[in-house]
Amino acid sequence: MNRFTLTVSAAIARVTEAAHGPYQSALVRIGFSATWLLFLLRELPHREELYGPDGPWNSVLARQLIGTNGAFTALMWSDGRVWFEAVYLLAVLASALLLVGWRTRTMSVLFMVGVLSLQNRSVFMGDGGDNVLHLMAIYLVFTRCGQVWSLDARRAARARGERVADRVGPALWLVSGVALTIVTVAGRFHSAWTIPALLWAVWVAQALWWAVGRRTKSAEPRILLDVIGNILHNAALLVIMAEACLIYSTAGWYKIQGSRWQDGTAVYYPLQLDYFSPWPELGHLLATSGTLVMLATYGTVIVQVAFPFTLFNRRVKNVLLVAMMTEHAVIAVVLGLPFFSLAMIATDAVFLPTSFLRRLGGWTARARALVFSADGRTPVPEQRAPENPEPSHVGSAP
Repeated sequence: MNRFTLTVSAAIARVTEAAHGPYQSALVRIGFSATWLLFLLRELPHREELYGPDGPWNSVLARQLIGTNGAFTALMWSDGRVWFEAVYLLAVLASALLLVGWRTRTMSVLFMVGVLSLQNRSVFMGDGGDNVLHLMAIYLVFTRCGQVWSLDARRAARARGERVADRVGPALWLVSGVALTIVTVAGRFHSAWTIPALLWAVWVAQALWWAVGRRTKSAEPRILLDVIGNILHNAALLVIMAEACLIYSTAGWYKIQGSRWQDGTAVYYPLQLDYFSPWPELGHLLATSGTLVMLATYGTVIVQVAFPFTLFNRRVKNVLLVAMMTEHAVIAVVLGLPFFSLAMIATDAVFLPTSFLRRLGGWTARARALVFSADGRTPVPEQRAPENPEPSHVGSAP
């Protein structure tokens, strides 16, 4: 009985004492914000046709569908072109600021609002990568993804535990509160209750976090809020991992049932479609090799089905992880699906080993130091997660 109690206590302590996977969550943040930002910038000349009020999927059709499925989109609050441009610009800015980790908690919420608003406005404009981005944008709100590799982490490191007057955070909180109040009172939330409730919950939580951090003298309330933040972060990270495993396992098992995947020719057919042939010569070269087609077909199925079962074997998992990322990179080039591939690679990043990510951060810091030293500026040291983290509000400031 004592051994069982100790095991349970150790498990509870592991979940509550720290926000695990700081490097993995930071890379997921960077990957998805970069994917969405690049997509928005590429489609900037075509934004009206994709999501605008005068596009093929007009506002009347969008309202009919949203009235049925209860999806959230801020673009339904107004049919004006100015409002559309404002929402699109907000999505671009939120993606860029989340990418660099500036006020990650607020930017993660705005990032989610931008993703949901545009994607739910025109649901037939996306692909599998958009579905993954849709889900991950919601999960990121619950993570403390600014612990490392972010401007938030740099600001916290410079403060070194000292209380610094923060005017930007309260200003963002006040503006967002006014906007939420106006939208709620005006009855503009024509969606299910989940997203509006999440927005209000995050807004209230930010106020409580600030009040406890600034007004209470005792450390217990701050520790309690930090424990809650760690639990939410760790739970969200677990959900992201489970989502990735579910994507690969279901895709693999469905492929097994297809006759073309069984006879080893499934990869051949997409290479013959003009829509998936940005480089026709390269596609033709691959399609003419029966051996490559067979290896790609069977290899895809084996990797997708086997990956969830290899998570408890680090070496095998890392090998399959490299294989999957390489496969997505090939898909991006050969089939012309860069944003789908980037979204899947960003999802796979949650499984990357911490030792590799620390080395990656060191390489990046050294490269940045070389660039800055050439410009005559002082390089900024690499941001690393503490070995024994104390209660911290990094990544949770407005």
